[in-house]
Amino acid sequence: MSEKLPLSRFLQTLGIVAREGKHLTYSWGRLYTHSIDAGWVRGLETAPELAEQLEAFVSRFGRMQDTIADKLLPRWLMVLAETPGSQIETLNRAEKLGVVEDVEQWFEARKLRNRLVHEYRESPEAFAENLECAKEYSLLLVKCYNGLRDYAVTRMDVEEIELPQKIEMPKGV
Repeated sequence: MSEKLPLSRFLQTLGIVAREGKHLTYSWGRLYTHSIDAGWVRGLETAPELAEQLEAFVSRFGRMQDTIADKLLPRWLMVLAETPGSQIETLNRAEKLGVVEDVEQWFEARKLRNRLVHEYRESPEAFAENLECAKEYSLLLVKCYNGLRDYAVTRMDVEEIELPQKIEMPKGV
């Protein structure tokens, strides 16, 4: 039974990330129907519905990123009988195994998440640029989830039926 525990924890966490990803892509689809620029950011002061959409997106972006890096990737490595190290070591290993495309991009997305929490009150221009970056980095998170899911099927002999569905980005991406 103990050899099944890492796999079951990985699959459980994969399911959590799948739900987070569905919520992120929903928020992504709502937020990016708007033409986002500094004027749009300034308008958030008088548009609570838009501010709420933005807050949901930023929160979901950060949560999915945290769950993948802090829980899913280390649990995946444990299934592979590897000992996860620091976050940078875990991400480097994931890059070598093909489920993270670019570790540098991952860390840029991490810094971006921190800026999204604080910056729109200080600089609408910078915040609008950061939101454009977040649009792309959301795809990075979805690709990572889908890559881990595919890895489970092709290299870990997990049946498709045991896995959550792939995450699809909204149309037009």
